[in-house]
Amino acid sequence: MELGHGSFAVGSRSIPKVAGVVTLLVVLLCSCLTSTEAYDALDPNGNITIKWDVMQWTPDGYILSIWKQEDPHQRAPSLPKAVVTMFNYQQYRHIQAPGWSLSWKWAKKEIIWSMVGAQATEQGDCSRFKGNIPHCCKRDPTVVDLLPGTPYNMQIANCCKGGVINSWAQDPDNHAASFQVSVGMAGTTNKTVRVPRNFTLKAPGPGYTCGIAKIVKPTKFITQDGRRTTQTMMTWNVTCTYSQYLAQKTPTCCVSLSSFYNDTIVNCPTCSCACQNNITQPGSCVEADSPYLASTINGPGKATLAPLVQCTSHMCPIRIHWHVKSNYKEYWRVKITITNFNYRVNYTQWNLVVQHPNFDNLTQIFSFNYKFLTPSGISKFSAGPLGNVQSELLLRKDASTFTFGKGWAFPRRVYFNGDNCVMPHP
Repeated sequence: MELGHGSFAVGSRSIPKVAGVVTLLVVLLCSCLTSTEAYDALDPNGNITIKWDVMQWTPDGYILSIWKQEDPHQRAPSLPKAVVTMFNYQQYRHIQAPGWSLSWKWAKKEIIWSMVGAQATEQGDCSRFKGNIPHCCKRDPTVVDLLPGTPYNMQIANCCKGGVINSWAQDPDNHAASFQVSVGMAGTTNKTVRVPRNFTLKAPGPGYTCGIAKIVKPTKFITQDGRRTTQTMMTWNVTCTYSQYLAQKTPTCCVSLSSFYNDTIVNCPTCSCACQNNITQPGSCVEADSPYLASTINGPGKATLAPLVQCTSHMCPIRIHWHVKSNYKEYWRVKITITNFNYRVNYTQWNLVVQHPNFDNLTQIFSFNYKFLTPSGISKFSAGPLGNVQSELLLRKDASTFTFGKGWAFPRRVYFNGDNCVMPHP
């Protein structure tokens, strides 16, 4: 399927368009869901697994392969001498710009001689070395991806995307990240090597908690002719799980509701994401018709991850509106509108997850194609040019359950980019 290009900005105020794809994940779940830290009931097995493959021993250490990917069944590509890789096993939570960063603390006095496909953000104190200067001498290095357009001699497969990684359900062809590293002043056998500790993954901000490194069976690789299998000298994994409560102090999205059979529009709850307070907190939001809008957007906070939102009663960067549009003899129709109120973010890789008991009878999604996961439906479509995107869903009625009474026609839970949105009060 060919996917369109586009993005959505805030209102008609233009933010440069960026090529991208958006995804709707329509999740069919009928059971009650509870929130627990670092656990997602809609994706209970979702995590980012960092695989460290020792590919080769060197006179004073080893050469690594680290993978970052989201498909547990994908065959490993042909590896250079040293690659470190991460796997993202999350269904719909991706890593967006400015991308991931990975840090850890060495167990001994290890150094990084060289890297390909990524770089340490600081070299550290390498003054004790003469002649051959290491790439990084810090006890706690932080590594980031290289940018697109990096010279080919500095690249390896699945690198150099500016730290952006899509989810395996949204874009299975672009869900991996790899980099090569040569480690020195370390053990030179699997009995003398000590695994690093205190792993921290930012993607791009906080939210992930990483466990300890666990030594596992060596990774095996099959040659392209299928006649020979090789394996790593040593392999260990680190698993990182996401918690929305660690990622941000306040929600990032809210939901409003309406229907054809009632004139009332149920708006997002007041102060869903924050409270409007330009008196005590100047700059907490900006009016849509402000003559200083352009200068505010490009102001001192431009480089930060903090959203700059339009002044609303809910103060959320994203609002999802669910409108029950039509009622037919055997079907009913819903219109979904997603509006961006964040002037600093032009969403180009995003997804929406909706929980509703009637999605097992989802018949058609207009304007984009879809396919079902188990037990979820996935639809991919391109975003509109202005501040919102819209689409409609056609669902077949189940005579045993269908009703417009008691709010049955409205969603039970909505996620945007993997974060739980604030629902109106019952």
